[in-house]
Amino acid sequence: MDPVIVGISGASGSAMAERTIDVLLEREVPVIATCTNAGRMVWQEEMETPFASAVARWQESPQFTYHPIGDLKAPIASGTTRTSGMVVVPCSTGTLAAIAHGLSSNLLQRAADVCLKERRRLVVVPRETPLSPIHLENMLALARLGVTVLPPEPAFYLRQRSVEDVVEYVVAKSLEALGLDGFMGDDMRYQRRSD
Repeated sequence: MDPVIVGISGASGSAMAERTIDVLLEREVPVIATCTNAGRMVWQEEMETPFASAVARWQESPQFTYHPIGDLKAPIASGTTRTSGMVVVPCSTGTLAAIAHGLSSNLLQRAADVCLKERRRLVVVPRETPLSPIHLENMLALARLGVTVLPPEPAFYLRQRSVEDVVEYVVAKSLEALGLDGFMGDDMRYQRRSD
């Protein structure tokens, strides 16, 4: 299977990034990850485990590769490297704007640009509220290009009881949007949690 690219940018929601990579590696899906400097700063604020420790843990898997954000010579900066697509989770509005306007000043933005030009699946999980008209216009521009814009909304009908429940749901929805089957189990699709 071709690898999934996971881009982590500087929006709140580092737990979604961590769980996305964990779930992919648990399913033995190859992962190539990169993280912006702002993403690392937010991770430091939100997570108990330092980012470097998380990367070291992931690197125990032969299915995991990490490239620094400034490494524009990394394989994912070129369309000749086959991938199953990319998820940007969380996606800051700055990163979203850069992708929508074809800017490639770092590896995350360039990898997303490659997905667009090669017509590969791209999912962005924007974490911002409220949304300004600029944010909405950038999301619309991406949606018109075939990008899945997937805000991390709770599934209230599942009676989710914790942040972890919401994270699990958003991660599953994101991976299904990449065309990877089997992540949305029946418990997430149809069953309500008991009171």
